[in-house]
This record gives sequence, C-alpha cells and structure tokens, in this order.
Amino acid sequence: MEIKNLSRYSNAEKIILAEQLWDSVSKDDLEISDDVKRELDIRIQNLEEGKTELYSWDEVKAHLKSIR
Repeated sequence: MEIKNLSRYSNAEKIILAEQLWDSVSKDDLEISDDVKRELDIRIQNLEEGKTELYSWDEVKAHLKSIR
C-alpha cells in the first residue's frame, strides 16, 4: 500500500490521520500468543514488584553508542 501526496498534509493532519488509523484497528482482532501473554505478565509482575531496572531513552541511546 502506498499513500500518495502525504507531503501535502500538515503535521497536525498527519497526526490526526495516524490516530484515526490506530483507532480503526479492532483490539479484539489482535492475536497474541500464549507465550507472549505469559512473558508480558512476568514483565508486569516484575515491574510492580520493583524487580525491573528502568532506563530513560537518553540512557539507552548513550549505552548503544558506547558499545559500537
């Protein structure tokens, strides 16, 4: 699929279009495997129990640049 002449829209109009596209996706039709659901549940539990270390996006970028 190709969207033609996207550059004719303002950034605000593009954001509205993106929101409308996202909202049009039925959440009921999204399929997540049982393995993925289990992993997400584990990650949520670890986060709630304080067992997860969180990093800012700037920290992640700095780390990625340091390992190159």
